[in-house]
Amino acid sequence: MSYDVIIIGGSFAGMSAALQLARARRPILVVDAGHPRNRFADASHGFLGQDGVAPATIMREALRQLSAYPSVDFIHGQATSATGELDRFEVVLEAGAAHAARRLVLATGVADTLPDIPGLAERWGQSVMHCPYCHGYEVRDRRIGVLANHPMSSHQALMLPDWGPTTFFTQGMVAVDEELAAKLAARGVAVETTAIVEVLGEGLAISGVRLADGRSVALEAIFTAPQTAPASPLAAQLNCAFEDGMTGQHVKLEAGQLTTVPGVYSAGDAASPMHNATLASAAGVMAGIGAHQSLIF
Repeated sequence: MSYDVIIIGGSFAGMSAALQLARARRPILVVDAGHPRNRFADASHGFLGQDGVAPATIMREALRQLSAYPSVDFIHGQATSATGELDRFEVVLEAGAAHAARRLVLATGVADTLPDIPGLAERWGQSVMHCPYCHGYEVRDRRIGVLANHPMSSHQALMLPDWGPTTFFTQGMVAVDEELAAKLAARGVAVETTAIVEVLGEGLAISGVRLADGRSVALEAIFTAPQTAPASPLAAQLNCAFEDGMTGQHVKLEAGQLTTVPGVYSAGDAASPMHNATLASAAGVMAGIGAHQSLIF
């Protein structure tokens, strides 16, 4: 079957795009493999009206609401290739089926790579986090560590004292000059230049970290910015341009969430240097509107 728009990715950005197009009565297909980036988190925070609700619960309700629109089709599966040009795109799924569309919305997200430190990855989304606005309130007044993973990690370290006493672990990645040292001191941030080599604690909780010199530092939460990369090859297959963000590459956008390829729109973490559920949803709205209006004008 041929659609006006195929949306690849069914999390906050993709479903928000789908809702705009569904309400415009356009025949659309949403393809989602069921592996959202936020699957490690128990709750979504800072999202107006959904604060504290599990991401999976939000998406189930979104699916229920979208299913009421007769022009929307859903496929649970992995899109493995996308080819074509304006008005003549084709998306092929892992199962082998091919679907045509006049426009595409890529809401495929990113994959995270954490520092290779024992005890870190298994606590991701629980006691190891990336976004103070998403998770800071839940660890308020606890001992917080900021693990440097890129040159701008000091930005996180300067923010976190609003939530709790903070120690900045430079990991040999950030040089703390006099200016930065003064800023950190003014915020009450302790600086540790000896690298973390292990995260300690029972289960998913953190009790502290072990340093390379054998010392232990008591902590109850760690914030770090993982390195990110596109979770899907589709944007590259379509020859969309990319640009560098603080943690990795993301799809380059023009007005209305349009990529550098006519007819291809993108939204969410795959198309932004800032990763947040509210921002992803808003970008999905813009991508859905942009794709719809391009079909008219």
